[in-house]
Amino acid sequence: MADPIRIEGLREFQRALNGMSPELPKGLRLAANSAAELVVKDAQPKVPTGPGRGGHAASSLKAASTRTAARVQGGGKRYPYYPWLDFGGGVGPRKRSKRPFLKKGRYIWKSYADNQDRVTAQLADALSRVAIDAGLEVS
Repeated sequence: MADPIRIEGLREFQRALNGMSPELPKGLRLAANSAAELVVKDAQPKVPTGPGRGGHAASSLKAASTRTAARVQGGGKRYPYYPWLDFGGGVGPRKRSKRPFLKKGRYIWKSYADNQDRVTAQLADALSRVAIDAGLEVS
């Protein structure tokens, strides 16, 4: 499994932006979403689609972030079977439908691992734009 990206000084950067203007830290969330969206776009076509109209777990993948964290999530109330698709295990009455369990997952974590360099570069570029928009010097 690929390691999460950790950014030293991000909280301090957020506090500094907030001190300048309460609107500036919103850019951090948008920057994180832009990086997470790369993973969503790579993973979505890989998630299997089922029969019938709609009801496809791939449509549940989305980027979600706060000012200090970004994540890609899938499933939810409408698609409660998504974790089974991605990680495996047993599902259904008496867990009859079985799928080999993969700790690393099949879609989200694999897409992140395959694109980690692009995600890191996108995040760095987006954070630099936030700093430049705030009038800070970027080296």
